[in-house]
Amino acid sequence: MKLYIDADACPVKDEAERVATRHKCPMFVVSNGGLRPSRNPLVETVIVPDGPDVADMWIADRCGPGDVVVTGDIPLAAKCIEAGAQVLRHNGERFTPANIGQQLAMRDLMADLRAANPLGAGGSGKGFTKADRSRFLNALEQALRLAKG
Repeated sequence: MKLYIDADACPVKDEAERVATRHKCPMFVVSNGGLRPSRNPLVETVIVPDGPDVADMWIADRCGPGDVVVTGDIPLAAKCIEAGAQVLRHNGERFTPANIGQQLAMRDLMADLRAANPLGAGGSGKGFTKADRSRFLNALEQALRLAKG
C-alpha cells in the first residue's frame, strides 16, 4: 500500500501526509519542483524533469492494486484506475471504472469549447472550500482502510 500525490497545484498535501502517517503508509509527493520536502520519513518528495506529463507518467508507471492516487488530472486517473489503484480528486470525489469514461469525455468536450471560444471567456471553476477539504480527509481515510484490506 502506497499513496501517490500528483503534487503540482495539490491543495491537500499536508492533510494527505497526516492520514498517511496515521496509517504508516509510504507517500510519494511527485512534482516538477518547487516543493519543500517533508521531514517525515514516510514521505518521499520526487522531483521529475520538466516536460509535459512527466510527473503523471512517473505515478502511472508505479501505482497498482492496493495503492491510492490523489490527482485532479483525468487522463492520469484513467491510467491509475486501469493499473488497479484507487483514485481520489483533491475534494474527495472518487474516480472509478464506472465514471472515468464520462469524466474523460467531459474533459475533452470542455477543451473543445474553450478552443472554440475566441475571446477566452468562461469560468475558472469554483474555489476550494473547507467542505472539500473535509470530504477529502474522509475519502482518503476510507481509501487507505480499504487498501489495507
